[in-house]
Amino acid sequence: MLRRTLLGLTAAFAFTAARAQTPEPAPAPEPTPAAPVKKPYPRVKLETAQGVIVIELYPDKAPITSANYLRYVDRGLFNGATFYRASRPPGYTATDYGSIQGGLQNDPKKVLPPIAHESTLKTGLKHGEGTISMGRHAPGTAQSDWFICLGDMSYLDADPKNPRNPGFAAFGTVVEGLDVVRKIIALPVDPNRGEGAMKGELLKQPVRILKVNRMPSTAPAPPAASAPA
Repeated sequence: MLRRTLLGLTAAFAFTAARAQTPEPAPAPEPTPAAPVKKPYPRVKLETAQGVIVIELYPDKAPITSANYLRYVDRGLFNGATFYRASRPPGYTATDYGSIQGGLQNDPKKVLPPIAHESTLKTGLKHGEGTISMGRHAPGTAQSDWFICLGDMSYLDADPKNPRNPGFAAFGTVVEGLDVVRKIIALPVDPNRGEGAMKGELLKQPVRILKVNRMPSTAPAPPAASAPA
């Protein structure tokens, strides 16, 4: 009986020793989570009397402003609008810096209600080459008019050190047709027309926007000029 017990203990010890010498199998690695698929950015094609401009909007960064712009596009409200303003620094004659402004100029038959202001501090977007942004008076008054930047216009961003400077609401960028923007900003302005900041910046002959419509969606990364910092 004792011999049988000793044999059993010896076998158990041998089994335990063998297990101790055999390495445990490594745990299976956890699968790497797939990167989130970014939805395609909506693109809008503007057919103007000076050529075609294609704008890409960033609803993931500026949802309120992008949705407002697309409402005008989808309802055909921008068809027949104009680019009416070419803004350049005083005495600046080159056509690679400044902005052009277009829209409905508060046409009461077409404008939709004002939208909330989306600060660049929240969206992470910047006013750089080709950025499209909303024109406004006070924050929260933007409706149907917008402008396109040429060159670095970061002074239009919200100032994190000055709450009194909320900046303007950038919401997209030009992906095709910057040459058309440069043609428009070079057109003659009337030095006697306009009030306040618009004095001397209104085009003598506004550029008609013939048709505005959405384009098939694509999913490229935002250009660096307008991408979050």
